[in-house]
Amino acid sequence: MPACNGARQGEPVSGAPTRFQRFILPGLAFKAAVIGGGYATGRELAEYFIPSGPQGGMLAILTAMICWSLVCALTFALAHATRSLDYRSFFAVLLGPFAFLFELAYLVFMVLILAVFGAAAGEIFAAQSGWPTLAGTLLLMAGIGAFTAFGNDTVEALFKWVSVFLYGIYALFVLIVLAGFGDRAFATLATPQPTTGWLQGGLTYAGYNIVGAVIVLPLVRHFLSQRDAIVAGVLSGPLAMLPGLLFFVCMLAWYPQIGQEALPSDYILRQLDMPVFHLLFQLMIFSALLESGTAVIHASNERIAGAWHARRGAVLTKTWRLGVAALLLTGSIFIADRVGLVALIAQGYRGLAYLFLVVYVLPLFTLGVWRLWRPPRPAASPDPMPEGDSA
Repeated sequence: MPACNGARQGEPVSGAPTRFQRFILPGLAFKAAVIGGGYATGRELAEYFIPSGPQGGMLAILTAMICWSLVCALTFALAHATRSLDYRSFFAVLLGPFAFLFELAYLVFMVLILAVFGAAAGEIFAAQSGWPTLAGTLLLMAGIGAFTAFGNDTVEALFKWVSVFLYGIYALFVLIVLAGFGDRAFATLATPQPTTGWLQGGLTYAGYNIVGAVIVLPLVRHFLSQRDAIVAGVLSGPLAMLPGLLFFVCMLAWYPQIGQEALPSDYILRQLDMPVFHLLFQLMIFSALLESGTAVIHASNERIAGAWHARRGAVLTKTWRLGVAALLLTGSIFIADRVGLVALIAQGYRGLAYLFLVVYVLPLFTLGVWRLWRPPRPAASPDPMPEGDSA
């Protein structure tokens, strides 16, 4: 088996992977894939967790986190065992001749999720500057195209530094909100409320986001063993969900009316009345959208790069990477501008959850488990030599 940190698609071989690259970076990249759009703004939390009540929302968050850890651990382990460093090769192993079903599902996912990111960026930009929403959408798409053009190293640097910025701003946000409104938030959390629908909400939220596990497969090259893959996968759930859990607790200070807000984050920031921090938080959300969109496009570029290298023996150039990004982003811009953030999340995400359950999660927990743990076939023994034959 080739070394896990070996080069792929013509890229130069790097040094030995660090523990951060082996255990933490995959979880940060998975967080990058799932945090954009509604999560960063609070819209997804309002859509899938708030309706279950404070306690039910916490149960839904725990459900989603456990699902993410299980699926990421199994996905990373299978990808490491089969050297599947992009979703094309992974689903060729998992689904064989039916791998095209995931390709179709992922195309729908990309268009929808990029439209959500674009709509969220447009809403944020309009709320902050008063400019048309299309301006914010175009700015985000230009940034995604720029980062995806330069390949793995640039994308990984984006994941790392945006994560530092994001966790820092979220921590500051939680401290400020709880210092001013914590009594209301914890009183709401302590008051018994109906918890109906929490399992469905948690599974739905986990389901349409779980594709993030295959989006980050280029990072499998850093694993040195199956243990690395499993540990990184288990850590991915908590790393991705921690900001959402803290955000949800803050939202409870304005429960239940905050569930109707298109941008719950902006609603809370207006209550804080801190213009400088408001601007800083909006910049953090824009950065989260940028890394999420970059993760989605980069996965597609890596899939194309793998096929390109296999057929032509050449590296996919920056120009081609930028061209792929531009093609995918252009259609998403117009969907985002016409449909809007709330409608995209409410109408599109549940369908995606069922789609990925059929083409990814069920095959992973059946065919994937069998493929990963089946005993190796014994070497064929030579046929016995007929009597009378000489050596």
